[in-house]
Amino acid sequence: MFNIKAVIAKTSIIILATVSLLFAACSKNHDSGTAKVRIHVNDFSIEQESLPGTKDIENVADYSGVKAITLAFYTSDGTEQYQVTQMRDDATTYTTFGNFECNLPMGSYTMVVIGRGYVAGDVFTLTSPTSAAYTAGRVRETFATTQTVTVANTDDLNLNATLTRIVPKVMVFSTDNRTENADSIRFAFSAGGRSFNPTTGRATTNTGLVNTVKGSGATGETLTATSYLFLAFDQQTMDITIDVLDNTGTSISHKVVGDVPLKRNRLTRLTGSLFTAGAPGAFTVETRYIDTLDISF
Repeated sequence: MFNIKAVIAKTSIIILATVSLLFAACSKNHDSGTAKVRIHVNDFSIEQESLPGTKDIENVADYSGVKAITLAFYTSDGTEQYQVTQMRDDATTYTTFGNFECNLPMGSYTMVVIGRGYVAGDVFTLTSPTSAAYTAGRVRETFATTQTVTVANTDDLNLNATLTRIVPKVMVFSTDNRTENADSIRFAFSAGGRSFNPTTGRATTNTGLVNTVKGSGATGETLTATSYLFLAFDQQTMDITIDVLDNTGTSISHKVVGDVPLKRNRLTRLTGSLFTAGAPGAFTVETRYIDTLDISF
């Protein structure tokens, strides 16, 4: 005899993703043909080369660089089925950072997971598996993964995923000391962009961008400043203009570093005189994560 109880006995699907995302309720209604999906981002792995004095990170909750995690599911026609964001510093958005729970109807989906840095004032948008952008604030360290998920029945479903760093990191190190009137550092990149394709990790524009940062180092001390962007290709060479700004936004020192090679998941260090306006422009470039490149200026 057909046992209908066996048909409706299981209504949960556990999606185990090695990306560490744990508990945010999905607003979709649970009805016939819908499965509960739990996404655990335990054993989350960040792809990166070890830097001196650092160790590999295997759990997103243990990596302070990830301040926000966005999870989304899209149907095959590009319709968003579900999206939610957890903010590390806002415990109301999660029970455990990196765990999500929602209900999904039967079907095939593209799952998108974005891990990123965040400070107040940043605005990040994810509109499809091929379109995301920082629309306010500046580009932050960003990790992404996409994969196809098929919900074929109500059996448990276990998935593994690895977030990959999709930005290069650019750091400037001054060899001279910060002046009293120096307020911030402006990076102007001649290529790349602020928007990207989460599936490829590449920029969707290639017209350049500007990031303005405060940098570390008090007056009378050397300065370090960091910037990120998305590249239109896995490797790209571009000019980087560095301006020291006063508190009115006026440039008090202007440097141009030409033909700087950048690469996704690589640190490029620019070292030289920042605060001496008339200093010669010789740069040392050094890159890490994957390899090393030094530019002096």
